[in-house]
Amino acid sequence: MKNHKNSYLLMLAFLLCSSLFSFAQNAPSVSISGEVLTPLVLKKEDLAAYKQLTHKTKDRDGKEHEYKGVALVEVLEKAGATLGGKLRGENLAKAVIIRAGDGYEVVYSLPELDPEFSNNVVLLVAEKDGGPLPPGEGAFRLIAPQDKKQARWIREVRSIKVVFVKD
Repeated sequence: MKNHKNSYLLMLAFLLCSSLFSFAQNAPSVSISGEVLTPLVLKKEDLAAYKQLTHKTKDRDGKEHEYKGVALVEVLEKAGATLGGKLRGENLAKAVIIRAGDGYEVVYSLPELDPEFSNNVVLLVAEKDGGPLPPGEGAFRLIAPQDKKQARWIREVRSIKVVFVKD
């Protein structure tokens, strides 16, 4: 009887550990790829390594919210995208495509994200009003405070890809 109980406890511990490992492996993430030196896969906790920024804004119903995240350009720098003094010539024809889980896509030119070219700050956020983003907004969201319309404020961000724009 005691061996049965020990076997049962061992099996239960194994199942619990494998479930936790599987959950950790499937934790929400966003990939940064394309024309970068070091493709990245970031989880929410990875954003803590970056300078944190906040932005307060009103939603469509007029209710104010505070978002917290990082400047998208910092993530692109970490991935080795062409920025700063190297962003010239043919590299000015690079764009960043952000894709959501439902297939929605938005585009930014690389120069409009670079602080040497623009004062715009686009944020990759993972928090809203002091907590995680609510269901329907995803683990990650992009907000563009300087845009007059929120059409490029993409929810459920899954991937960020730097590409050359071709004819």
